[in-house]
Amino acid sequence: TLAAEHLSVSAPSISSAISLLEAEFGLPLFVRKHAHGMAPTSGGRDLISQAALVLDAARHLTTVAGRHTGTVQGALRVGCLSTFAQIVVPQLRKTFLNAHPDVDFRQFERRHLALLDGLRDASIDIALTYDLSIPTDLEFEGLAVLPPFAILPETHPLADRPSVSASDLAPFPMILLDLPLSADYFLSIFDAVGLKPRIAARTQDMAVVRSLVGNDLGYAIANARPLSGIAPDGKALRFVPMTGAKPLRMGLLSAAGGESSLTVQAFAVHCHQMLTDEVLTSLTVRGTP
Repeated sequence: TLAAEHLSVSAPSISSAISLLEAEFGLPLFVRKHAHGMAPTSGGRDLISQAALVLDAARHLTTVAGRHTGTVQGALRVGCLSTFAQIVVPQLRKTFLNAHPDVDFRQFERRHLALLDGLRDASIDIALTYDLSIPTDLEFEGLAVLPPFAILPETHPLADRPSVSASDLAPFPMILLDLPLSADYFLSIFDAVGLKPRIAARTQDMAVVRSLVGNDLGYAIANARPLSGIAPDGKALRFVPMTGAKPLRMGLLSAAGGESSLTVQAFAVHCHQMLTDEVLTSLTVRGTP
């Protein structure tokens, strides 16, 4: 199941491919354990190790060819933080492929920690995320500074304010986007002023956050603004900038010290070109200074 999610194919397709490999090599690769998944056999572990080397070598051939021909081509595996992937990835993908049609662009919407794992095991080439607890074995390159803002129902007492602070929001119920690291960041905004928010509901889905807010069940905090001021269930929302709160940086994350392919380098340059002031303004919420 995890392999199917990683490759964006169905689980039966993975099972069928494994069975075909076992038939081809005449070697059982996995031991199936009812209700306990599967584990590689000794021969399976050896074959998996060799297969990883073969796949790495194949990817390197594309990189070498691209460098000599100056052609941006081959597979590009881009990860993106799930909370803002729907806002930035489609346009980045379309414009990059328009410029480089020979690239096999694959995208992966993941949570922050899963993006770190993907970069470390080389299943992702580069990722778009926030600068949240970046480990030393990875490199972060900032693209934009995104201050936090409050998401409010249009009938909220603070909805017409030019800006709000953590102190203004604290008395009201909060809808918390309860993702690792992200939740810590949102709560730290209140910790910084010695307050505790009144958490009325928690969810790990940003769309659910917006709908809960739209139904007047509380406010929420975010950093990347959706282009529509309407919640998924049709309720109107207001976005009000926050004062006195630490912003987040959106940027590119990659393996530290690694030699990027020409295609990965081209995508990084493309991100800098596309995320112009006009695009970034659409992601932020600006109020009266």
